[in-house]
Amino acid sequence: MVNWEAITKYFPEIKKPEVSKLSFNTKLMWTGIILLLYFILSYVPLLGLGQNALQQFEYLAIILGASFGSIISLGIGPIVTASIVLQLMSGSGMLGLDTTTQAGRIKFQSIQKVAIIAFIIFEAIVYVVMGGLAPNPALAGTGTFAMLQLALILQLALGGYLIVLMDEVTSKWGFGSGVGLFIAAGVALQIFVRAFNPLPSPQNPDVPVGAVPYLLQALGQGEPTGATIAIVGIVATIAVFLVSVYAQAMKVEIPLSFGRLRGYGMRWPLKFFYTSNIPVIMIAALLANVQLWGRLLQNAGYPLLGTYSGTVPATGLVKWVSSPDVVTSIVTGTVNLDVITQIVVYLSLMVVGSVVFSILWVQTANMSAESQAKQILSSGLQIPGFRKDPRVLESVLNRYIPGLTVMGGAAVGALAAFADLGGALSRGTGILLAVMIIHKMYEDIAKQHAMDMHPALRKVIE
Repeated sequence: MVNWEAITKYFPEIKKPEVSKLSFNTKLMWTGIILLLYFILSYVPLLGLGQNALQQFEYLAIILGASFGSIISLGIGPIVTASIVLQLMSGSGMLGLDTTTQAGRIKFQSIQKVAIIAFIIFEAIVYVVMGGLAPNPALAGTGTFAMLQLALILQLALGGYLIVLMDEVTSKWGFGSGVGLFIAAGVALQIFVRAFNPLPSPQNPDVPVGAVPYLLQALGQGEPTGATIAIVGIVATIAVFLVSVYAQAMKVEIPLSFGRLRGYGMRWPLKFFYTSNIPVIMIAALLANVQLWGRLLQNAGYPLLGTYSGTVPATGLVKWVSSPDVVTSIVTGTVNLDVITQIVVYLSLMVVGSVVFSILWVQTANMSAESQAKQILSSGLQIPGFRKDPRVLESVLNRYIPGLTVMGGAAVGALAAFADLGGALSRGTGILLAVMIIHKMYEDIAKQHAMDMHPALRKVIE
């Protein structure tokens, strides 16, 4: 039997704060420091890099919280990939862990940390050896080329582990998680650039990058096609943003009372997006990894997952896990059966995948009806008029949690797919994630600020 806890002791980690509750200013400071450090690292180039075949995958970099060509080129990829693999293994019973117990969760977290390290090393090697991020091809076959390959692998591994440590700092000392923070920061920057950047596009010097300048130019030059595409992209971005914000407020509230304090009670909220952004992060990262692996295998001469025509997926699996350019096809009248099939397949993958990962996350993240019932009772709360029995509370929660898990997962997947198909200014998954992450961070900040302003609230919440 492998002692996973003993193995993880050899890995550097971030200690938890000695105090039970950090102040608002302390959390805000550490969140700001990590965000600044993330942006700085995203501009630190890999020494010895001569070929960046992944530079074209800007939209995938946003989802993975990466900056291809920099020291953090791996981004959150290893973290999410390890989570996906372990979620599937745990859900199928292969790990033999009971994640509803404290010991089971500790062991799961230890295995997850080892898996993340393994994926960091593995992905670093694959990115370099398969030509995604490689030295100058002119040096191939020389000792210098091999040394540069090793240097690139070590730099990628270092950057990957720095992301892990920064995620831990944010989770333990800041607001939210580092994974969410990095995605939200990247998406916000991309939307701003793609909306307002007046500089010309590298692919077409006559067209500005920003949708708003492009719209004004198209209207001025009498180009209805370009103006329509720009308007649809802007409207799709705003629509996803508004629907996401509205859906955040949708919830079921369970009335609870304090057993020892008569006359005092509260409502236990069960949000419509019960598993938040986790399912869409996982399915988006999974599809992103398929596309990255497809490009790497094609570069290595083994197009097992399909081929690319320039930057566009042309054949194989990479084509079907990619969002087609629906808006341009409709505006130009080039919609055909192939495009429609791509739409159906992509939408199905996003919806079904989000539902599957939503169900798995509930089972492994202490969010099932049984776990929630134990948590509520341990807080001294109970349903008014019912016995203080976990089985009674669990039966009440089971009326809502399974349905919210499936419906919320399907809705979040469909919303992300809609933004992708609608040609939004960023990937639909990214916009949705950014809204949900920022909303959750806002709730954490507001809660922390309220407790700092009114210390008496801390006793009630705790």
